[in-house]
Amino acid sequence: MVVYRRLLVIIVAFLCFVACIGASDGDADPIYMFCLGIGADLPKKQQSRYCVEQCEKTGCVGAKCFQHCNMTSDGKSVGDPWYLQEPLYIKWKKWDCLSGCRYQCMLAREEEREKAGGAPVKYHGKWPLKRAFGIEEPVAVALAALNLAVQFHGWVSFYILVNYKLPLRPTRQTYYEYTGLCHVYGTLSMNFLFWSAVYHSRVVEMTERLNYSSAAALLGFSLIVAIFRAFNVRSEATRVMVAAPVIAFITTHILYLNCYHFDYGLNMKVCFILAVVQLLVWVVWAGVSNHPSSWKIRLVAIEECLIIFFQMYDLPPFWGCLDARAISHAIAIPISYIWWSFIHDDSGYRTSALLKKTK
Repeated sequence: MVVYRRLLVIIVAFLCFVACIGASDGDADPIYMFCLGIGADLPKKQQSRYCVEQCEKTGCVGAKCFQHCNMTSDGKSVGDPWYLQEPLYIKWKKWDCLSGCRYQCMLAREEEREKAGGAPVKYHGKWPLKRAFGIEEPVAVALAALNLAVQFHGWVSFYILVNYKLPLRPTRQTYYEYTGLCHVYGTLSMNFLFWSAVYHSRVVEMTERLNYSSAAALLGFSLIVAIFRAFNVRSEATRVMVAAPVIAFITTHILYLNCYHFDYGLNMKVCFILAVVQLLVWVVWAGVSNHPSSWKIRLVAIEECLIIFFQMYDLPPFWGCLDARAISHAIAIPISYIWWSFIHDDSGYRTSALLKKTK
């Protein structure tokens, strides 16, 4: 019964995702980028781009002006020496004239929409979020960094536990059969959270590819860990037979995204399937296992369902800074702590069981 309830939550989340696929972006709004009350005699298609075009020509949106909008045709500042042109960090993050104009026009349009009682809409596929210190999504970046710290603490404490606190084999190896897998999992988790923080700080093609590729790699390996632990796979030959097709599939998927065609929808479907399969494996194991810490897996499963829901059902941001992705990172913080707590308990539980067998 517990398994069916979890499955029902996942199905509902997926249906919500499907219902939101057809949502239109704010850049399709005929008033978007026409928020300063100028050019009213123009056709609607020209009105929808008037603000950005005017900003790129004048370098200003209302009282807000951009120094790097005053450019020549080759992209150099007019009348400025080389040392006063765009800094390298602006070029690397691509805070160019177009992105600055789009951002300010978006803020002006959303301010008018809020005064009129309208709800926020997406612009160029993203919700209108307020920047801070040049960071596009400051709340998501802070939460991803905090989750990274929790993951690092859990991984380091696990390393100290299995190598210095728990008994070791005569060969100086740990009794816990999944030590290596947990180390790889911790490395992939921290890698994903690092690139996730970078991605939320500035969404460009490179950071987007790194973020989603890291997420796919982490979910694929998490599925391997779930299968190995749930079915107590300890034979090296069996592990290779189970892991090889999953690794091959994930590698092919990542190569397809980065070398052939970056398909956001396909990546979401792949990540969704990987997350659901590993979640079901853990839920079934927690339901039939007599492990003393299986309740932690049940708690993690419930929170994972919430993350899937927020990832699929992309809610409008609250207060201009807290969107569904930031909420997902917030939910993931206690998940990381509980997960590593389970790994600590499981390593002690398995070590104790194996020591009893050797006596």
